[in-house]
Amino acid sequence: MVRAIILVKSPKKLIAARLQKVEFVIDSFPTSGQFDAIAVIEVKEIVQIKEVATQIQKINGVDRTETMVEVQ
Repeated sequence: MVRAIILVKSPKKLIAARLQKVEFVIDSFPTSGQFDAIAVIEVKEIVQIKEVATQIQKINGVDRTETMVEVQ
């Protein structure tokens, strides 16, 4: 399994709850700072990370994302 964190910039207050509905998101929560929420994802193959990030970017109100892949 491959895990990654996707940082999400969005003015929407409930964006973390919307992230929970995206397939492969195992956790999400609001944050303070430059980004407004974090989505923790877990996929079988690294190529799936881009697919999940694209789904998140399509959510109404998402301005931008930044992805970090876990390194073991």
